[in-house]
Amino acid sequence: MKIKNADFTISAVKESQYPKDDLNQVVLVGKSNVGKSSFINTIVNRKKLARTSSEPGKTRLINFYKVNATDDEGNKNEDFYFVDLPGYGFSKMSKAEQIEVGKFIEEYLVKSGKIALVIFLIDIRHSPTEDDNLMYNYIIKENIPSIVIANKADKIAITKVDDNVKKLQEELNPLKDITFMPFSSERKIYTKEVTDLIEEFLNR
Repeated sequence: MKIKNADFTISAVKESQYPKDDLNQVVLVGKSNVGKSSFINTIVNRKKLARTSSEPGKTRLINFYKVNATDDEGNKNEDFYFVDLPGYGFSKMSKAEQIEVGKFIEEYLVKSGKIALVIFLIDIRHSPTEDDNLMYNYIIKENIPSIVIANKADKIAITKVDDNVKKLQEELNPLKDITFMPFSSERKIYTKEVTDLIEEFLNR
């Protein structure tokens, strides 16, 4: 897949604000500091499309980014949306705010109807958190197509990457029926592999 361009479309907190077209949606979920915005920027090759913040938990809206893409030969249009959901697990968000954000995240996941893939980002350096396990179990329960990205692969020795990915899969997905892949926005490695996998789900 070749990504030609990407633009911010809208921020939403309810169904009436979602884009009204029929494009597939690729959804990013993960804890607040796992690097979802940097992931989007790396995949679309734009430095500041999705805003990154030094203050985890600042993004509390569902952000839609329209991506213009074609197949590798440039013949078939494969436009889609990246949908960046608010990060979870940030302790400074009040309990009331956590509940409110949780409600519109769940509403989106249930009502969108256009989700081609959920990309679930976790930190390659650490075991899944309790919130990670809750999100993973919810995605599995709802039978939403998903892959897991073990992000921040640049933070560990390259010789440890494969073993860490295998360990995370054993902890989170012992059945091994979901694809786990390493990724690094910093080094821009594994980008082609992830883009090819996204294309595969878009064409299902």
